[in-house]
Amino acid sequence: MGITMNGYLKNIVLLLLLALLSCKATAQKFTTHKVKQGESLEEVSKRYGVSIADILVYNKEIKVGQDLRANMVLVIPNATNATSVTSETKAGTTTAESTEEQEEPYAFTSHKVKRKETLYSISKRYNITEDDIKKYNRDLYSMQLKKKMVLRIPKYRRVDPRDMETIDPNDYETYTVALKETRWSIAHKYGITIDSLLVLNPDLSKTSNYLREGQELKLPIKAGSSIKNQETQLYVSYTVPAKMNFYQLEKKFGVKSDEIVRLNPQISEQGGLKEDMVIRIPQRKVEAGEVNTDNFIFYEVKPKQTEYSLTRKLGVTYKELLKLNPSLQDGLKAGMVLKLPKTQTGNFEVRNSLVLDKIDLLDSINPASKPKVLFLLPFRLDRMDMSSKANMEDTIQKRNDASASLGLYSGALIAVDSIADLGISIDIKTLDNELSLAKTKELLARENMADYSAVFGPLDPPSVQEVATRAASVQVPVLAPIPVRSLNSMPNVFFTYTGQQVLRDKMFSYLDSLAIDKNIIVIADAKNDTVAKMIMQRFPEVKRVELKEEEKNISMDLEEFTELLSTEQENWVFLETDNEKLVPSVSSILNSNNTEEIMVRMFTTNRNKAFDSDAISVSHLSNLNFTYPSVYREVGNNSFVKRYEKRFKSRPDRFAVRGFDITYDLLLKLAYKNDMFAISKLIGETEYSGNKFSYEKDEASGYYNTSSYIMSYQDMRIKEIKP
Repeated sequence: MGITMNGYLKNIVLLLLLALLSCKATAQKFTTHKVKQGESLEEVSKRYGVSIADILVYNKEIKVGQDLRANMVLVIPNATNATSVTSETKAGTTTAESTEEQEEPYAFTSHKVKRKETLYSISKRYNITEDDIKKYNRDLYSMQLKKKMVLRIPKYRRVDPRDMETIDPNDYETYTVALKETRWSIAHKYGITIDSLLVLNPDLSKTSNYLREGQELKLPIKAGSSIKNQETQLYVSYTVPAKMNFYQLEKKFGVKSDEIVRLNPQISEQGGLKEDMVIRIPQRKVEAGEVNTDNFIFYEVKPKQTEYSLTRKLGVTYKELLKLNPSLQDGLKAGMVLKLPKTQTGNFEVRNSLVLDKIDLLDSINPASKPKVLFLLPFRLDRMDMSSKANMEDTIQKRNDASASLGLYSGALIAVDSIADLGISIDIKTLDNELSLAKTKELLARENMADYSAVFGPLDPPSVQEVATRAASVQVPVLAPIPVRSLNSMPNVFFTYTGQQVLRDKMFSYLDSLAIDKNIIVIADAKNDTVAKMIMQRFPEVKRVELKEEEKNISMDLEEFTELLSTEQENWVFLETDNEKLVPSVSSILNSNNTEEIMVRMFTTNRNKAFDSDAISVSHLSNLNFTYPSVYREVGNNSFVKRYEKRFKSRPDRFAVRGFDITYDLLLKLAYKNDMFAISKLIGETEYSGNKFSYEKDEASGYYNTSSYIMSYQDMRIKEIKP
């Protein structure tokens, strides 16, 4: 790996030593303060050396002049004169230890208090406690509930009893999961929410959406019918809202106004549509085919969504949505599962047939969040003589584990600084596991894994297995920054490096529509025979060049190859090998045959180290428009690069870029919701300087990044191709 070892070496090793000696690097922008009895806002302001206005910005539940309630926890920005914020209780424990962990709401809704309503009745209506309401409506600690008061109602991942009113707990049927069915397709089929499905089937994983073919589920039987033969009702009842007219009804339900009047004589009798009038609307039966992932994608309705926002997001009219989802007649309800045509496009991303919302993480971070991350990498300080620069340089250049670790960590430090600039306090701890399983066990024995939001590293598979096993017991995610083989019983590992088969499939998908009328030739050594057969199965009439493989030499018959070239079609040549001698030879041969009469283009589905040889001509690759799938792309002179060069006096290598992107993605997600498992279900693809991430869950062996790039040599440069 070509690394400039002057400023880079000096700064990185110095930073590393500081990190390891202190065992902690914190970008402290915020702290918290637990209010004592009788303490005022002015006293808190003076104690921390910040203005009252600054405190109010991050504690919107309090107002100027309002008395602070004892035990209220305040977020204090830019605390400069803060003393310890951990106070002792009578029992001798700290507030952090004595405070119970509270369930956090995933959203809020509003409730306008009506006459004779009480906190008890409101809590029962929303399936929460009275304390839940008071917690987010602090005025209720000092005043009574009043009519027309607007309350913030927290929404938790609990099942609303109203969702279960039609379900007899003793009246279930056993449903067998079919091929390509998902939780969302089954929930839609039975007209229940995902939360209801989880309540009825408590054995289902709460951290994964996995269903296997043949799995049996308990589901409610609808009275007088079964799912398989249930007929769509002929009419639905509809309560006319204020200002509704016939034109709006026709657009909403797709039914002509004269037919509505004919079915509802009271409209004529009362002189037109009236607010709160209950009318009959004919229900059109839609033959939409079997409800599975072959035909549909699915969307789970979010709190506070309206008909307008929903149709705009999904790119459909309400009438089209209603035809596929008749249950919408009764109105939108959070948790409903809606189906959409497989071909539907809109302001969303689809993963495993589920429509994901596009969330801007930068606009969604929580300033009060304080993630804590453990960096566990093989820096190999045990092999370095810190008194000799030459020794350190020699060790780093000879050891790939040390150079990779330093590169990853240097990029991660820039990410931590960048997140701190956004107002998020990041607590990090850095340890050197020396590429040793024994050392890893020794270090972990001194750590409480439950204290961490995530673990970055290590690099060697045995240590990854050890860390994952210990972290899994306390639900802590582990991020593998470089390729590491997938092992069983590692459900908490995020494999950030896209697998080779995924890259190959993405390449095939990109080329499928372009391969028409192309003369395709495969050159592959014996080690890559399986890949050659994949290509030959994927594309019809593929020709293969046989290689002569000897003990120390590998070559191909030049005459045989030139006879396979076409003068009428563009020639696509796939080179599948990891032989460093073969790649320069073949690329040179292809370039010499790429003339005005014969067009030759070069591809590979696996750009490995053999393609990095200095013997390969970049000019040849550019002439051949060499194209390949890649985990990363080339980085321009962006803000990360400028910041890196300013700090380390050298340009970041691909490990540094990768370290930045993985860490920045991790910290942004933790700042949005300090739960990597939960957020992986909500967030689609994210992209940064040179890497992008889209994690898909495998029930047994972890989360896999499925994102990739298609890269091509053009005009002596490597450029991204956007299919």
